[in-house]
Amino acid sequence: MASKFRLALVHPAIGHRGNSYIRAWQMESLPTATLAGLTPPDVEIRFFDDRMEPVDYDAPCDAAAISVETYTARRAYGIAAEYRRRGVPVIMGGFHATLMPDETALHADSVIMGEAEEIWPEALDDLRSGTLKKRYRAHRQPPLDKIRVDRSVFGRRDYLPVALIETGRGCRHSCEFCAIGAFFSSTRRTRPVEAVVREILSLKDRVKLFFFVDDNFAAEPEAARELMAAMKGLGIRWVTQMSLPAALDDDFTALMRSSGCLGVLVGVESLDEDNLRAMNKGFNSSARALALQNLRRSGLSVYGAFLFGYDNDVSDTFDEAVDFAIENEFYIAAFNHLTPFPGTALYNRLASEGRLKYEAWWLDERYRYFDLPFFPKRLSPEDVSRLCVASRNRFYSWKSILKRAGAVNLNAAYKLKSYIPINLMHKWDISLRNGHPLGN
Repeated sequence: MASKFRLALVHPAIGHRGNSYIRAWQMESLPTATLAGLTPPDVEIRFFDDRMEPVDYDAPCDAAAISVETYTARRAYGIAAEYRRRGVPVIMGGFHATLMPDETALHADSVIMGEAEEIWPEALDDLRSGTLKKRYRAHRQPPLDKIRVDRSVFGRRDYLPVALIETGRGCRHSCEFCAIGAFFSSTRRTRPVEAVVREILSLKDRVKLFFFVDDNFAAEPEAARELMAAMKGLGIRWVTQMSLPAALDDDFTALMRSSGCLGVLVGVESLDEDNLRAMNKGFNSSARALALQNLRRSGLSVYGAFLFGYDNDVSDTFDEAVDFAIENEFYIAAFNHLTPFPGTALYNRLASEGRLKYEAWWLDERYRYFDLPFFPKRLSPEDVSRLCVASRNRFYSWKSILKRAGAVNLNAAYKLKSYIPINLMHKWDISLRNGHPLGN
């Protein structure tokens, strides 16, 4: 009897300091579970989460598949080198591999470009028959009814009790800095409601919170309404991310709350109108005040995200953002520097203007997490990084935490119980991530 084909699936870490890694916010790897769901049962899968455990390169293995993001690229290439040194073929895919296939091909035996649903079965058949091609490209966006998620690969690993679920893919906006728009060509597709509900029901007894990881949950409002109507009565708690204009609709935000939504991540990005226009998010300026008011009135907490490094940013910009986040009682907030991801309009613009510090910051040995990899107009890169960290420290100070503990952030048992621990995890996370290397 022929033995099973043995496949290693690897989720790379951002990087390691010796044997240590950032242990905060570790959730199940949805790309891994999705790939496992596409793999036929006669293939024996062994999963390694590089964030939590050593990769056993010497475990019996016929091939390794690695999903690559820009922040994990350097580490992923190092992992691939170890497998290839042992004669194990490596397949790489994911956002970074799709946007930077020539670079990725230097480190892999095969590169998958695009979404895996249409390509993985063919690549796996070729791999098993010894006819693996150097590249596979999806020539269309597959219908999302083909998504099959197999979470059994995670075993008993100690992840946060949060289930990540896709209700759709892509976003119709074309924000200058966003790799999502580049990967999906500014398109949006939704998944069948019955498939999403079926996945929720299969998980609801073992998880405390659902996170719909769509980049813009409300991009197709009617589809979102249909899903939320189907979720009413399921007794679940969920969060998601969406653009601010969607919250202008009172009925929409009320339906979010009645279907179990506790809060939403929104990209505030900047309080400066010229900055918003530069990033193709001018719609935020007119929507911001009313949208945040509607979210509060509906009892939904806000995770507000800010970006710094655009041309109008000065030192006062950071304090204004923190003040705004505290005054609006954001449950949590991100104060991040602008990152030029390869394949985006932002990266191409900064490269053409000669403003990149490194041609490929994600591979440069000098780059550290929280570094700004380009030269802003009115501040130094070091100033932007330092002020981002200072903003996080002020927002997650005890004074701010207590001031933001208003009714909207404590109006549900889960939020009441989690408010202090989640804010303290963010406070702790600042020092852990600051200066962390990529790779090893």
